[in-house]
Amino acid sequence: MSATAAASNTMPAVRWQPLCRRADLVAFSGVVAWLETSAAQVALFYLPGHTPELYALDHFDPFSNAYVIGRGIVGDLDGAPVIASPLYKQHFRLSDGLCLEDENVRLRTWPVRFDGDRVVIEA
Repeated sequence: MSATAAASNTMPAVRWQPLCRRADLVAFSGVVAWLETSAAQVALFYLPGHTPELYALDHFDPFSNAYVIGRGIVGDLDGAPVIASPLYKQHFRLSDGLCLEDENVRLRTWPVRFDGDRVVIEA
């Protein structure tokens, strides 16, 4: 067995967990869902017409120590889609969770996609 084959046998299988339906999402806004496998609150953002259209970030705002990210304001800074925290207005890139005001802070992100009508997240 090659080293590549051996490595692929030890990697965990990707599991996609359903979170909600496309109809549950609000365009250019956040919706919060519970990710059971990680015991985490996930903020989902749906940006129709963008590539990608769907993003999943941690709902917890580390600056205010509150679960509010899903209630933030969706915008665009320098061509990158962002979410502004509703409390202290820090901007987090939707693609990777990086805080644009403090590069030492990053929200957790998850791969998320549509599976037909369902929204699924990598668990």
